[in-house]
Amino acid sequence: MATMNISLPDELKQFVDAQVAEHAYGSTSEYLRELIRKQRDVEKLRQMLLDGANSGPAEPVTPETFKRMRRELADRLAK
Repeated sequence: MATMNISLPDELKQFVDAQVAEHAYGSTSEYLRELIRKQRDVEKLRQMLLDGANSGPAEPVTPETFKRMRRELADRLAK
């Protein structure tokens, strides 16, 4: 595991310490890792939404759409 040192103003350090205590994180590092993971997930979701928005025109979803999807799933499960 790599090590990273950061400098924080006293106000932010106090905030981080309070978050660690309030949310029962084992350490400041654990809290920061969780923040970074959440931001990574936000970025992935944002990219997925952009990919979807740029994937072409939308198709209307009708009751027939769900019937077709059920048939396709049943066919796959039967194999």
